[in-house]
Amino acid sequence: MEREKVPSMEEEHKIRKAFKDKDWTEIKSSDSWVIFKVMSEFVQGFEKLSKIGPCVTIFGSARTQPEHPYYKMAEDIAFKLVHHGYGVITGGGPGIMEAGNKGAHRAGGKSVGLNIFLPHEQKGNIYIDPEKLISFDYFFVRKVMFVKYSQGYIVMPGGFGTLDELTEAITLIQTQKIGRFPIVLVGKEFWGGVLDWFRNTLVNEKMIDIEDFDLINLVDTPEEAVKVIDDFYSKYLLVPNF
Repeated sequence: MEREKVPSMEEEHKIRKAFKDKDWTEIKSSDSWVIFKVMSEFVQGFEKLSKIGPCVTIFGSARTQPEHPYYKMAEDIAFKLVHHGYGVITGGGPGIMEAGNKGAHRAGGKSVGLNIFLPHEQKGNIYIDPEKLISFDYFFVRKVMFVKYSQGYIVMPGGFGTLDELTEAITLIQTQKIGRFPIVLVGKEFWGGVLDWFRNTLVNEKMIDIEDFDLINLVDTPEEAVKVIDDFYSKYLLVPNF
């Protein structure tokens, strides 16, 4: 039988704190201060990202090692995106994020990192342009920056965080909260089971429409990934401006 995980003291404190009634003094001194911290992160993000030009975001696992084929593929995709006129945005950390920034840096393009402070990871990787590294405490502020300043999304293999970013982008496009920017899943073997579950469960249970699959492109190579982005914008006669 699997042993139940015992919460750490810090986890237990957070759980108990959620049930504690706060008086007005506590609300003013703590919760109200959070509002200003959130505002400052939005302002910093808007100021730094408003003039970066057309960029494509690369999502993927922080755990992918440099010798892994997924890492090399993400680096190649970023390199090719720069040569096709795009900058690259990543989550700023290690793994696939580092690979994306490395490819953009190697190609001499714009390399943007939206870092998040986490208990065990992560710090900004060395391939981010120094003036384009922004660190956040709040995931939701960081996600706003991803969707506000990206003209497309390349989704490499990843875990819960990558799935969160993928479904966030799909949801915002599906609900017409943002434009219908291209979403490219890289790795047919990796993503095939997820898409099968979407089709066989979500569609059959009428949780989504079969037409929602038109929002997703599934590819296997860097060349195919970049071609999806190029083909999308060629329909609108748009060309990156740097």
